[in-house]
Amino acid sequence: MSIAGLRKEYMHSSLSESDVDHDPIKQFGKWFDEALKAHVPEANAMSVATVDADGRPSSRILLIKEFDQSGFVWFTNYNSRKGRELEVNPYAALLFYWIELERQVRIEGKVEKISAEESDAYFNSRPLPSRLGAIASEQSSPAASREALEARFEEVRKQHGEHPARPAHWGGYRLVPDSLEFWQGRSSRFHDRVLYTRQGDGGWQIQRLQP
Repeated sequence: MSIAGLRKEYMHSSLSESDVDHDPIKQFGKWFDEALKAHVPEANAMSVATVDADGRPSSRILLIKEFDQSGFVWFTNYNSRKGRELEVNPYAALLFYWIELERQVRIEGKVEKISAEESDAYFNSRPLPSRLGAIASEQSSPAASREALEARFEEVRKQHGEHPARPAHWGGYRLVPDSLEFWQGRSSRFHDRVLYTRQGDGGWQIQRLQP
């Protein structure tokens, strides 16, 4: 079969703008819990898309670590490609795709660094090898070889021991959403799409989009 012939009918569920929660964060929490209960592999995985100063986009998969009314939080190297792009253009788009439930959620908004105290708390909760790796890696920079990377890791391990401090170049970002779109796959590609758009008073407008 050709790639063009690959297709799947979506029959799992439906989504009505009259049934969703008036608060998109609560609606996201409901869907996230359902993804966990359905044992969706890495339900916390999301695509993070950023744009550089020339308007060229890039995306990658990261893991969300927290979400609440203040926004969606992840952690990374501030000097990585995404970090550099967020420095010049502090807006991003997130995408969660839970194929087992035939659902996706698109989230867009402005991105800000979280506090050093919040970053310290999460960094210190990570397994030791992950903390050492965050110190050792100059993320997104060229590497001479895998052996050079591993040698650098061992150097950092010997230098920092069991209690390494969070490096200044590593920490958390929070995306403060101004729009969230909930997508439920339906048959004949006639999907359900419900969009929340933040209003000037902080409330949310809810509307259905055509598939």
